[in-house]
Amino acid sequence: MLDFNIRGENVEVTPAIREYVEKKVEKLERYFTEGVNATANVNLKVYSDKQTKVEITIPMKNLTLRAEERHNDMYAAVDLIVDKLERQIRKYKTRVNRKSREREGVAAFFQSVESNNTEELEDDNEFDVVRTKQFDLKPMDQEEAILQMNMLGHSFFIFTDADSDGTHIVYKRKDGKYGLIETN
Repeated sequence: MLDFNIRGENVEVTPAIREYVEKKVEKLERYFTEGVNATANVNLKVYSDKQTKVEITIPMKNLTLRAEERHNDMYAAVDLIVDKLERQIRKYKTRVNRKSREREGVAAFFQSVESNNTEELEDDNEFDVVRTKQFDLKPMDQEEAILQMNMLGHSFFIFTDADSDGTHIVYKRKDGKYGLIETN
């Protein structure tokens, strides 16, 4: 059962918008097994150029579904994002079923749903590891890690934080700014 947390930035979440989002996202419940409870966090944002951005995150015990979509029409963005989440679910479910882990991990959240779509399933080689690297994590601060990442031309960089001695990851965001992931 999905609970909803719908927020709006620069837009009022009217009852019509709330009802539309809930109606569309609830369609995803058919993929979940009975008794799975989750909260769908929906963020609606309108920019000054009238373009809207819809983000939906559904965190569960062993899986987090997340997608975002930009569009001039908020309702169209919601439709597109639900389609994107459905594709994610089908892709994960297919992969897990192929690995015969039917009752563990990700598969425990999904029930069998027959699809009328005749979409081609992704190639098995999509997640093949083609290269393995080993390296020592040098203690540094996040600014040095960003410099190192940019010098290597990578979109992320893993390092040991000199102050906390924790393993952190810096990454380049789509907007050109940087993000930091701190591990526990």
